[in-house]
Amino acid sequence: MDALIAPEYEELRESVKALVSKKVTPFAHDVDEAARFPQEAYEALHAADLAAAHVPSEYGGQGADALATVIIIEEVARGCGSSSLIPAVNKLGSVPLLLAGSASQKQKYLSQLVAGKGFSYCLSESEAGSDAAAMKTKAVRDGDGWIISGSKKWISNAGFSEFYTVLASTNPELGAKGITAFIVEKSDAGVSFGAHEKKMGFRGSPTREVYLDNVRVSDDRRLGEIGDGFGIAMKTLDHTRITIAAQALGIAQGAFDAALKYSHERIQFGKPIFDFQGIQFMLADMAMQIAAARTLVYTAAVKSERGDSDLTFYSAACKCFASDVAMKVTTDAVQILGGYGYVSDYPVERMMRDAKLTQIYEGTNQIQRVVMARHLNEL
Repeated sequence: MDALIAPEYEELRESVKALVSKKVTPFAHDVDEAARFPQEAYEALHAADLAAAHVPSEYGGQGADALATVIIIEEVARGCGSSSLIPAVNKLGSVPLLLAGSASQKQKYLSQLVAGKGFSYCLSESEAGSDAAAMKTKAVRDGDGWIISGSKKWISNAGFSEFYTVLASTNPELGAKGITAFIVEKSDAGVSFGAHEKKMGFRGSPTREVYLDNVRVSDDRRLGEIGDGFGIAMKTLDHTRITIAAQALGIAQGAFDAALKYSHERIQFGKPIFDFQGIQFMLADMAMQIAAARTLVYTAAVKSERGDSDLTFYSAACKCFASDVAMKVTTDAVQILGGYGYVSDYPVERMMRDAKLTQIYEGTNQIQRVVMARHLNEL
């Protein structure tokens, strides 16, 4: 636990919090209302070397460990959920490269990621969500390269990112063992994007389908060995589900902050509503749940950094628990604000809408419970 309270982490938190309050939060309402990319947040995070802080220093990044990355995403999400997907998606897209890429691949792509070119992750398809191994996207050998054909669904920051980790079947008869990972570039012939999804929340993060129409890539775009793709994808999620948990944690904290502040300002029956025990109990429960979620998320982050054998359980647990907490806390925040909580003049309704997605993507919370159950004997 010493790592969780080390001064450098709190210094990082205060630094990110200050940046977010000045250059992210003021634009969060407009980003959501206009369903536009949070350009101001992107520029601020990139300028502060926070958009891809997880990238090792030898490739130009900050070399932020898993806990530092969690704190960055948490604090950005506290002000704007959509903006927190900038560092979160960059990590999601590039972890397969960090896990399985060659030295030359890492040098080429990670340096460009640090320079501002985003990296997205293409696993899900229209008929392959929770059952990711059922994917239909195929990669067929073509001389010294591959032809990739298919489409990927629900891709965060699609169209904005320059690079995409694409999972494709290279041997359909082998199922999950016949899936291989590739790096596809936005500029590759045959790459195109569908219309922007009209989402309940996270409206500022573009979510689009990625179409792969006979996209030819050389074999040096392949990540790891042929057939290792599904394993790479699952190992990636062990690390990146923690960033979704951090995102949920930040959203919950932001909603709690707003509800607590409002409870001291709102006067009913001649006194602040904070003085009513019913409101006090709601706020106390919210604070308790957030504290518990933070401890679990930070513990999982430390395990991610160390590569502990029980990481899979903890990553699934923290994502499941923190996102359920975020949904409960944001719902209660709306309740505390009453009618004002239901309108967009206050941020809690946006946070409630954003919180819902954290229970769904990178594996639904039902899937997280399946994952946890499968690893109970490893605890």
